[in-house]
Amino acid sequence: MLKLIQWQWNEYHDFHRSRKNLLIHIFAVPLLLIANINLVWALTQSAWIHAIISAGLMLLSLVLQGKGHKIEETPSIPFSSPLNAISRLFVEQWINFPRFVVSGGWWQAFRSSK
Repeated sequence: MLKLIQWQWNEYHDFHRSRKNLLIHIFAVPLLLIANINLVWALTQSAWIHAIISAGLMLLSLVLQGKGHKIEETPSIPFSSPLNAISRLFVEQWINFPRFVVSGGWWQAFRSSK
């Protein structure tokens, strides 16, 4: 997992330069995180409607981020397998994007974006 985190982080700035993509991410990633937490809660409480809504919001977040990445000059590296997709998405959502924001990388990229 640490290798994946570092591999993704080393190139992170290259894949997050477009102003529109940065704005999508600053909205969509927190949406996914909140929906992800709510999904876990809903499943433990057998709150099926909440679980369905949470899963839908997570899907919406990923679709929005996918659209954002398509407008980047540097295209995303394709997933090599379903496990690769899940692990890379988990690391980006829960570790590297928050790290990008907290480290000032998001703001720096936003200020220098087109």
